[in-house]
Amino acid sequence: MNFEQARFNMIEQQIRPWDVLDQNVLNLLSVVKRENFVPALYRDLAFVDMEIPLGPNARATGQHMLAPRVEARILQELTVGKHENVLEIGTGSGYMAALLAFCARHVTTVEIAPALVKLATDNLGNNGVVNVDVVEGDGSRGWAAAGPFDVIAISGSLAQLPEEFLQQLKVGGRLAAFIGDSPVMEARLITKVAENDYRTVNLFETDVTPLIAPRPSKFKF
Repeated sequence: MNFEQARFNMIEQQIRPWDVLDQNVLNLLSVVKRENFVPALYRDLAFVDMEIPLGPNARATGQHMLAPRVEARILQELTVGKHENVLEIGTGSGYMAALLAFCARHVTTVEIAPALVKLATDNLGNNGVVNVDVVEGDGSRGWAAAGPFDVIAISGSLAQLPEEFLQQLKVGGRLAAFIGDSPVMEARLITKVAENDYRTVNLFETDVTPLIAPRPSKFKF
């Protein structure tokens, strides 16, 4: 398989038409090799417009990579700066963490599944990404121990957004989340414009595998 041609096609046929026009983001998709973060069984599907399973019973457990166009659009909307600290919830294979790391000062990424913690740690190390801490734990209400954060990216869907996530954002910080129930969810960008003051933009409708969240969410934003 010609990975470079497949990558070019992904960018031009899937990602640009989805209003991802930031050249820095498009360039980054060529730098961070997505195929290196995909399980060997699915490597030939690395650039297909689909969620890629990361383990057995993936649909039930939330162990999927997001579709490429969704990853790219979220990355563009978060506008991560080199001075910023990022929290990602739901590490998966480590690919989104790698994209965020190239834009940020530091990324803390939290994953509840031990097998994926190892997978992501290995993938990030093998691809020379050094400014990411992969943490094993329940991130369904954020990760206050390493906060507050300039940017939070939640890589699985939630029926409702727990208030703790908002409390862990700095003023000026941005949070991207997929909120709602299948088959129709909203990708939302929430900006903390002041203490206890937030601006929410609905970016697009989607259907994303739920985040593993052992404790029920009670806060609706």
